[in-house]
Amino acid sequence: MLEKLAIYGGAMVHDGNWPNWPQSTDSTEHNVKCVLGSHRWSVSGQYRGQPSWEERFGQKFAIYTGAGYCVPSSTGTASLSMALEACEVGAYDEVIVPGVSWVTSASAVLGINAIPVLTDVDSKTGCLDPVAVERAITSRTRAITVVHLGSAVANLDRLVAIARAHSIPLIEDCAQAHGARYADRHVGCFGAAGTFSMQHSKLLTSGEGGAVITDDPDIARRLEHLRADGRTLSAQPPGMDEMALVESAELMGNNHCLSEFHAAILMAQLEVLDEQKARRCRNAAMLDSLLVSLGFLPQATAPRTTERAYYTYVVRLPQSIVETQGAERFAAALSAEIGLPCKTMYSALNQNLLYQPFSRNRFALGKAFTDAVDPSRFQLPKAQEFSNSCIALPHRMLLSDTSSMQHVAAAFEKVAKLIDDRRT
Repeated sequence: MLEKLAIYGGAMVHDGNWPNWPQSTDSTEHNVKCVLGSHRWSVSGQYRGQPSWEERFGQKFAIYTGAGYCVPSSTGTASLSMALEACEVGAYDEVIVPGVSWVTSASAVLGINAIPVLTDVDSKTGCLDPVAVERAITSRTRAITVVHLGSAVANLDRLVAIARAHSIPLIEDCAQAHGARYADRHVGCFGAAGTFSMQHSKLLTSGEGGAVITDDPDIARRLEHLRADGRTLSAQPPGMDEMALVESAELMGNNHCLSEFHAAILMAQLEVLDEQKARRCRNAAMLDSLLVSLGFLPQATAPRTTERAYYTYVVRLPQSIVETQGAERFAAALSAEIGLPCKTMYSALNQNLLYQPFSRNRFALGKAFTDAVDPSRFQLPKAQEFSNSCIALPHRMLLSDTSSMQHVAAAFEKVAKLIDDRRT
């Protein structure tokens, strides 16, 4: 009997028994119960005799990353918006944004009435291309945002040098890079600020959440105001049942506070982050060697990357498959073989259905602004090619055992061999 793809009724290569995500630990449950019993469920709740979980997580994550300061927040989107405003980016300012990323990279810029300048990426890593950045800088550029995408770290040496040469703050979006290091330093510590998301799928997660790290005390002070409606934590512990946030009002903010439940979960999840990262890296290295031998190209990273963090395992398909079958069809067939969601990469932001500035009246700020934020005005050939050629597998796959990586490689080989067979 001839071999048949699982998507057409054939046998699966892998049974689909993969590790779940997120993963709770005993510490997770213990910490959440502590919050429940404390009667303080928010940093804005009454002081109960000890620092809030939000404060404790901020301190612990600063130590973990090696940053001088960490200000937790409610989401990764809030973190990016806060970082931009803390760096004094505002209305009509231009912000360089990588052409391949989750839509938030651009929409967060729009959210503060600034102009996202969609900029092309490196064809091997999918991260911001320093050459394209140099071309995109104008007299109105007020920030450069760089996303460490998938498992790649951007070329921080060159991007930092460009930012310094033009006196423009560099903001690192590390939503997909918890634990990643470049030149032996944690990502997020190279620019003016580093932002993180702790959303459900992220490597460090509490369902929703975020954080901003920085070494600049002035930026940290502005971040504190921006995330708590213009309030900051009191310098001294307040009295019992008093509020720990004081109305310093140096800068008007919004409510982007992380709840005590989320902070308590993050404290527990941080304990196992490095162990999980090490397992992912070992399995990724094995899968790399197997797939390269089959003609596939795993995502590259900048040369001085010390440690990778695999938010997604990104693979470039052979051009012959891209041209004849397309990445979406290959990903669907691969998903059926291993019982795991395999997706195409994000669409380039100039073609991304989720990035539609004109769908919201709040951005109708006159013709000059609407023309400036029109995604179609940007040419992103490398970003489009990267998006069209690559697929991404979820990081929980890499938490499995070594033998499963052999099954994944076998599935790639099977799909590549039979993808042009459309039997039903």
